[in-house]
Amino acid sequence: MSHGPASSFAVDALTGPVTVHRDDYAIAHIKTGSMKDAFIAQGFVHAQDRMWLMDSARRQMQGRWSEWVGPAGIEADKIARRLGATAASKRDYEALGGDARTMVDAYADGVNAYLAQGDPLPLEYQLLGEEVEPWEGWHCVAAMRQRGFLIGTPAFKLWRAAALAVLSPEDITKLRWDDGGKERLLVPPGAETDHWIASLKELRPAIDAMAHYFAPDATGGGSNNWSVSGERTASGRPILAGDPHRVFEMPSMYYQMHLASDEFDTIGLTVPGVPGFPHFAHNGKVAWGVTIAFADFQDFYVEKFKSDDSTMYLYKDEWLPAETSTETIAVRGQSDVAVDIVRTRHGAVVAGDVSGGTALTLKSIQIDPLDRSLDCLLPMLTAKTCDELFTATKGWGLYDHNLVAADTDGHIGHLVRAIIPRRPATNGWLPVPGWTGEYEWDGTIPWEAMPRVDDPPRGYIATANNRVVDRATTSGDYFTTDSHPPNRVRRIESLLDGLPRATLEDMSPIHHDSLSIPALLIQSKLKSLNPDDAALRKVVSAIASWDCRMDGESVAATLYAHVRRHLAAIVLERSGLGAVVGTSLTKTPPGVSPVDQLWWSLPNLLRADDVSLLGGWDWSQALTESVRRTAAESDPAPWKEDHRAALTHPLAAVFPDADLSPQGAPIGGDNDTVWANGCSSTAAFHGVTGAVARYVFDVGDWDNSTWIVLSGVSGDPRSPHYLDQHDKWSRCELIPMTYSWAAIEQTCTSVSLNPTRER
Repeated sequence: MSHGPASSFAVDALTGPVTVHRDDYAIAHIKTGSMKDAFIAQGFVHAQDRMWLMDSARRQMQGRWSEWVGPAGIEADKIARRLGATAASKRDYEALGGDARTMVDAYADGVNAYLAQGDPLPLEYQLLGEEVEPWEGWHCVAAMRQRGFLIGTPAFKLWRAAALAVLSPEDITKLRWDDGGKERLLVPPGAETDHWIASLKELRPAIDAMAHYFAPDATGGGSNNWSVSGERTASGRPILAGDPHRVFEMPSMYYQMHLASDEFDTIGLTVPGVPGFPHFAHNGKVAWGVTIAFADFQDFYVEKFKSDDSTMYLYKDEWLPAETSTETIAVRGQSDVAVDIVRTRHGAVVAGDVSGGTALTLKSIQIDPLDRSLDCLLPMLTAKTCDELFTATKGWGLYDHNLVAADTDGHIGHLVRAIIPRRPATNGWLPVPGWTGEYEWDGTIPWEAMPRVDDPPRGYIATANNRVVDRATTSGDYFTTDSHPPNRVRRIESLLDGLPRATLEDMSPIHHDSLSIPALLIQSKLKSLNPDDAALRKVVSAIASWDCRMDGESVAATLYAHVRRHLAAIVLERSGLGAVVGTSLTKTPPGVSPVDQLWWSLPNLLRADDVSLLGGWDWSQALTESVRRTAAESDPAPWKEDHRAALTHPLAAVFPDADLSPQGAPIGGDNDTVWANGCSSTAAFHGVTGAVARYVFDVGDWDNSTWIVLSGVSGDPRSPHYLDQHDKWSRCELIPMTYSWAAIEQTCTSVSLNPTRER
């Protein structure tokens, strides 16, 4: 919302006064005495600026998204209802420790205190004709859960499972993302390894189980961060920098804020709907940032149901009763939809038809065990060192992070903040048989065994969603199968290696780096072509002479993007994998785009000259055809014209005349570059994912720190602060992150939040 001209607000829940300073970008710097009042104020200000975004996260976890977006939300609502996200959030809230319970309840009091002011509701509510329901403490748990719901490995497993309908078992293991020739590990830093490929013997039970699944209907169908030790900086102080990657959704996920009480003084990126600073911040002593670690903590099971009684499922030669229920989803613009919920010992059925005898269930750390992630948020605010910060996060399990930190004592460190089940490594490739009892979880990996690095000898830490460890943790426990390619982290390492005396000014060029390592590989393959058509030679020549940087002004970058997209489509066509597009497995949330999955797999196939998915062609033929399709298109424009940021509001399709999705700025980069503005086959070549924020922490001289977000502080499309950071963001520029209160009080405007009576 817009903040309005008021100079003070009455907030009954407060015990003392609060001052909210706003800088030129309307970023809130909040100062008060008690910890409880700080979280009341945080809830108040979040609601003032981002109420609809908070509400949308809450509603999605309640399985009520369709009430707002219509039929487009039905599948997501079904999965939230089936998995029991609401019940899990209420359970976790009830189990919170005393301090965390006080924190979330104070936050909820602040949200409701803002709503009680009677300010006009955000535009979205006016369009929908809806009111805001009161905020409750458990909604904070739900909002945090929603931000990473089903993130990570489920899509990979569903993709390979769907492909079993048309590919031979021998080819399934080829459906993995590029490993760059060698995986680059985070632990130990800079080590390399071959990608682990499960043998057919290991995978045979899962493959046979999926054969049961297909029988009824036959076959038819990022983020970067890095921390540099003071030994490698010109100032002698550590630097911590990074950029979280998300979908370019409006309003964007992160909200800049500074929150201080007698117990802590923290500034960073907050998550509207959630108290504290879960992901990126500093508290004057230690700074932290995260990337997704791609730990594997979610498994699919193939379940057998009784042919004459689909409420019974098989487990260890015994028929057991499934839990069954039915709920009703209200859908905007159409009739209600009933959702049948079936749960086995492994979790809820998410795909398949129990009446047909087989279905898939999902077991996830995000839902099934009690989660205590929000208990970590308050101790993080008072940690004074990297080690204290890492200890504070023990128990975090909603989703997995590479937590990278730097402190004023000069230390840097990296810890995987996650809870991962103990079970066989073969669970990571495909859905596994649920009826044998051989693929069960056996507790979780101890926090003490999670991958960790402290003050590495090379003087820096870099993570970019690449592989953390070879296959297992130091305790020998299976960690993960799938991760992002190592290209971005290799490039960051290369740039940091060239900075023996790094400065703050050196960080922005890393954020902005546009070199595509896979483009170098595809370029080398194209150079071997000698097409007889002049139009084709023109395309090949342009890419062959290109510097492989996805710069906005480059026409060759546009040609390369089109060639690679066509090449992925050709593999889809000739392998027969086109038959799995739109099938139940690829549509099951989080959803799978086969052509996008193949886009990521291409470098491995090309590097190995593996033609098994080309239906009798060789790569020369496939590349020539992809060039032919590119040449047949209209004259290419500079990459930035094809690749504007697609700022998409989820209600834009419901209210097309409301102008909810502003035109995004032209940008460079792509899926593989450090400047990671990714595209999808479903959105032309628009940039649809990438850095929704950037930050640089000067550890110990905090007023030198800088940041930026995708759009702006306000979530109201009518506000001047809805999009006021976007142009700078598009150029990888940053704005000051002022921390000292003397500077804040001199340069900011302020309002007061005051208790309505003496305490």
